[in-house]
Amino acid sequence: MNVTELEHVRGVWERTKNDSPIYRLLLSDVDIISATRGQMQARLKLTAEHVNSRGTIHGAVSAAIIDWAGGMSIATHGYERTGASIDIHVSYLSTATVGDTLDISAVADRVGKSMAFTTVKISRVVDDAVGPLVSKGSHTKFLPVSKENREIRS
Repeated sequence: MNVTELEHVRGVWERTKNDSPIYRLLLSDVDIISATRGQMQARLKLTAEHVNSRGTIHGAVSAAIIDWAGGMSIATHGYERTGASIDIHVSYLSTATVGDTLDISAVADRVGKSMAFTTVKISRVVDDAVGPLVSKGSHTKFLPVSKENREIRS
């Protein structure tokens, strides 16, 4: 049976979520809406768990989203495990508050034999369309060299 990239990424996310307390806490309600080879898009409605003392999205939440989404964009290449973080950069451009929906767009810019490079944009959804950027980032990961991943990528 052929599995689409979207089905594969959703499956990887379900397994990852079960093994990651921080992702369960912050991202359990994320909805992966599309995935094609090298790209993933998701939506997340912000709740009180996502904001800082000023009522705006916490910087650590943006960083966690970039970490997670970069991994999911790698999963679109057939990876079951998306590696260990080597480097992550986050730029905070604007803000979002409780009740706002975020659009999360991730691209696997390059997936090599042992390294992957991704970019992620987090935008506020306005009138059902992608609106202003809240944050953006890049994420570099060391890829596991396992029999399981080699077979999936083939």
